[in-house]
Formats: sequence, C-alpha cells, structure tokens
Amino acid sequence: MRFLNETGEGVITRFKNKDMVFVEMPDGFEIPYLIKHLVPIHTELILNPEVENIDVVAESTLTDCVYFIIEPDHEMPLLVSEYHCYLFNSSAYNMLFTYSVKDDMYFQALKHGELGAYQKVLLKKVKKDFLNEYNYHKIECLFFKNGHYKNQFPVAEVLFINDRSLRENVLARHNEFRYPVFAFVLKDDFDKAGIIERQLSTEDITRLKSIKEFRQPGKQSLSARQKAKALEKEVDLHIEELIDSHSGLTNSQILNIQVSHFEQELDTAMAGGIKKIIFIHGIGNGRLKHELVSILKTIEGISYQDASYKKYGFGATEVIIH
Repeated sequence: MRFLNETGEGVITRFKNKDMVFVEMPDGFEIPYLIKHLVPIHTELILNPEVENIDVVAESTLTDCVYFIIEPDHEMPLLVSEYHCYLFNSSAYNMLFTYSVKDDMYFQALKHGELGAYQKVLLKKVKKDFLNEYNYHKIECLFFKNGHYKNQFPVAEVLFINDRSLRENVLARHNEFRYPVFAFVLKDDFDKAGIIERQLSTEDITRLKSIKEFRQPGKQSLSARQKAKALEKEVDLHIEELIDSHSGLTNSQILNIQVSHFEQELDTAMAGGIKKIIFIHGIGNGRLKHELVSILKTIEGISYQDASYKKYGFGATEVIIH
C-alpha cells in the first residue's frame, strides 16, 4: 500500500478493525494506519470478507477504465529484452478475468482470477519474440461489487499485438509503472448501465429447437421411457374386437378364435423383441383366462401375473418376456 498523504509504502499484514489496518514497513516495523489514508498499488491486498467494503481513494490521475498493459523492461527500445503484461483495473468494480493467447486454432488460458478495484495483476513476463509467435491476446472480464451496483456488460476483447505493432505505437507514462507502457483500453463506459431485459428472438427459438431436449416429437430421438413404452403391447381379446360379427357362433367357437389370436400375438411379440404384453380378456365366466394361463404355464422364458387392477380390474393378464 502507498500512503496517501506522505511518502512511502508498505504491506498490510492484518486488520485492527473495519477502519484501520497494520502496515508493515520495509524495516519490518508494523504501524497502525487508517484505511482511507492508503492507496493500493499491488494485487496482494486481501480484504476481510467479514467487514464492510473499503472505500479506496484513488490517485487523481486514475479514471474508471480497464487496461491491458505491456511494460518493456527498459526505457530504451534497443535495450528491451522482455515485456511484462498486466491487467490494470482502474475502476471501482471488482472483476473476474481470464487471459488467453491463441495457439494455432485454439486459445490457451495463461492466467485467471479475481482483481480488486484500483489494482493491477501481472499476467505474464514474456521475451520479445513471444509476441511474434503469439499475436492474439484474449482478455475476458466480468464486473461486480460486494454491494449494490449498476449492471456492467462483460468484456471479451481479442487484441492483435506483435513486436512490430508495438514499435509503431506510442508509449505512455503512468506512476503505477516503472517504465513507459503500451496501454490498450478494454472498457471505459462504466457510467452506462447494461440493459438486462431481453426478448426471445426467432434465432433463440431456432437454437432451442436444435437442442436434443427441445426437438419436435416427430424428429427427436426416443427417451428411455419412450423406448421402454415401444417394447410394450396391449391386445384386447374381446370377440367383438377380433371379428366383425360373432352372431351364430357357439361359445366354444368364440373361445377357439380368442385363444388362437392370443397364441398368434404372443408368438409375434416374442419374435419381435416385445418385453411386455397385456392381454385383456375380461372377467366373464373365467374360461378364457383359464385357457390363457394353461398355455402360459407351458412356455419357457416368460412370467405372468394379473395386470394393473387400477387400470383393468381383474380383466387382464400381464405377460413379461425375458
């Protein structure tokens, strides 16, 4: 931390209360200091989440802005051997960030984390030829405060930078950095609150329909429940469902037709991979059910039981094909 009203700086070691901290001086001594008389200059500041936010007093030269900074390691261009890349948050917002470079067809994240208000973080130290190998630098940022705040749009900027483009740019001096720096503005419109409301567009709906869960029934793949349902079958053995007219038929003839249809449907189900088949036979005098059970007892690889009473009463038999 840098002292606001006098020369010098130190490191915060602990909190005395919400208004005062202990600052360790270069000689090792700890001095209590009012927070409002300190200005953060490094990202090692750790705030206690149990206390209220600290109102940071920024230097008069700072404006609400976020920069990607490249600092040469020497003031004379011919003596520069490496660059220091920084993310400089000169705003009252906290931010989550990710820094990536483009490696062939993909981006590779080199650093990510959280950066407090009016703080900077060293992203990477690179040699001069690094910028010629990796030209595209991507910075993504989300902004927030620990209290109420205006919504801010995220940042997702891709910068093209190489050693030649830097030589063609103008260096700027800033008291946060030892040498003149190249500064790229990432965000400077904090006074404009982002609009949260948004209507579903035709494109949004089209995208939703392209997702598996939202496809139209005729086009979507079957769910596990639908697949199971497709392996089930229901057969009604009432005579009026099997033939157009049973007038003049004896009870024995009717029974023979019903049993024959039962055997045919059961054979077809077993050959076609059906796993469950419900035979609706009704209650009547129980003769048809008795005939069905007699046949089922002779067939291997199946089991049977009364079908759901809630749905069929005592008038159906459920056959499971294993």
